[in-house]
Amino acid sequence: MTEFKTVKLRNVVLGEGRPAIAVPITGKTVDDIVSQAQEIVQTATDLVVEWRIDFFEGVEDADQLTAAGKQLRETIGDVALLTTFRTKGEGGELALDDEKYFAICENVLVGGYTDALDLERFHDESSVKDLIEKAHQNDVKIVMSNHDFDKTPEEDEIVSRLESMKALGADVAKIAVMPNSVEDVLVLLNATRRASLSLQSPVITMSMGDLGKVSRIAGEVFGSTLTFGTIGAASAPGQVSYDHLKQDLADLKLS
Repeated sequence: MTEFKTVKLRNVVLGEGRPAIAVPITGKTVDDIVSQAQEIVQTATDLVVEWRIDFFEGVEDADQLTAAGKQLRETIGDVALLTTFRTKGEGGELALDDEKYFAICENVLVGGYTDALDLERFHDESSVKDLIEKAHQNDVKIVMSNHDFDKTPEEDEIVSRLESMKALGADVAKIAVMPNSVEDVLVLLNATRRASLSLQSPVITMSMGDLGKVSRIAGEVFGSTLTFGTIGAASAPGQVSYDHLKQDLADLKLS
């Protein structure tokens, strides 16, 4: 059997032991971003900061984006950074065509401040592959993602999407879905277990909202390697505060 391949982001290892915790930054201005970053690193440094650049008002200006990213890196020091532009169709702040989306992603890669880039799965596949290649040339890991804020797809479909991300070259495969029943949560958890075993590399999954909160704390059991908590503002429905999440993960740890 293939050995499980972990992914290292500075001092955080995905796929080893308890799930890592990511905390979002959603500031609109550089001052807001730095302020949120300071609050986060004063609370903890054994986490991943997720910078949601779709909230940043200067995101479409390459110089402003790079300057903000470098200030953020200076603020968080050696804390791992995942940079994410979430499009409107997948729950983000801005609707952009593929050309603008990929241009922003490329600006992040050449900025030299991030450890990982979130790349949405369902864009033009040749552009997706090109960006993955550029990311790896710049020593940046790719977290490929898909989000469904309306429903939970069938179990086989969830597994298929995660496997397709790995096939395209992603370092980490991520999916977030919305449950409309308890059964939907079970579908997501079963799919997580299957994908974790078949990919033999880190997956990140979550069932959103209150119904899905259990999925955010049960990752070590089912195979999700990163969970999202909050220090300050949340970026998705159902996120749990960092302090509570850390304790929940400790309580559910496997011996």
